[in-house]
Amino acid sequence: MSDRPTSAGSPDHSTEQYDVIIVGAGPAGASAAIYTARADLKTLVIDKGLTVGALGVTGKISNYPGVPGPLSGAELLAIIRQQAESFGAQFVTDRVVGADVGSDAKIITTNGGSYEAKAVIIATGAMGRAATVDGEERLLGKGVSYCATCDGAFFRGRPVAVVGNNDEALEEALFLTKFASSVQLIVPTTSFKASDTLVKEIEHAPNVVRHFGARLSAVQGNGSVTGIRITLRQGGDLDLAVEGVFIYLQGSHPITDFLLGQLETTPQGCLKVDDHMQTSVPGIFAIGDLLCTHVKQAVIAAADGVVAAIEVEKHLNHRAKAKIDWG
Repeated sequence: MSDRPTSAGSPDHSTEQYDVIIVGAGPAGASAAIYTARADLKTLVIDKGLTVGALGVTGKISNYPGVPGPLSGAELLAIIRQQAESFGAQFVTDRVVGADVGSDAKIITTNGGSYEAKAVIIATGAMGRAATVDGEERLLGKGVSYCATCDGAFFRGRPVAVVGNNDEALEEALFLTKFASSVQLIVPTTSFKASDTLVKEIEHAPNVVRHFGARLSAVQGNGSVTGIRITLRQGGDLDLAVEGVFIYLQGSHPITDFLLGQLETTPQGCLKVDDHMQTSVPGIFAIGDLLCTHVKQAVIAAADGVVAAIEVEKHLNHRAKAKIDWG
């Protein structure tokens, strides 16, 4: 496993600048990338993986226009991504941990470094968690973490737990095997919702113990994490002694934590945009489930992405009309 972001032809983001950065590669973000790249805008898409978002974890789709089904959400996203890449969009797999959008040069910070662009499209979706389990918030930063690549080295030779069932959770669990004495993998479903490659790696990892059909019910400790309690689907609770717990659970709350309050939101935490998908900060656009204003369907999120892409082109080139090849 590499510590660095991965993609085909991964850019050197320490020096390279982009016209537009798209955060999130669900149907909204990936569709936006098709249009920005085809408009000859240098486009970078940063995403945590095909099976992390709402569409990526969908098992069967049969109603996406023009794409005969059934197929999985991850398969549909791969098709859209390939189309965007064919026009020159670059994709990087990484986690966005911060943003500075207050100046003309917009800075997006990830685990692997920082990227700079003239415009940003935010398409991170609404899979965040508004509620936490007992002890999680109290012990955040004291053994509770949401980023193994950030904090894994602090747990060298110590037992940890990872909670989740998707690509992100398995990637982080595998990363932690380089440091932790053991990794308790808490899977809330009866099977993984991740790529076959990652599942095989997890199955062959010698220090990973898997617990399927288990729900994290409490993080234990006084001052620092000493263990977790899980509730088993077949009944009963189980206490596991760990010193770190890395949580990758999904919910329905807009994912905006990395923005640190720089953009205007609704009381529900949804990003506010105008008719052009632009947020309260010029040059920053938001699309998809982050807006909380429409039916949650992939085709509608994709349409949001197209609108934002056209508006980004107009914004960057100061045009009355977008220079998009509609053919």
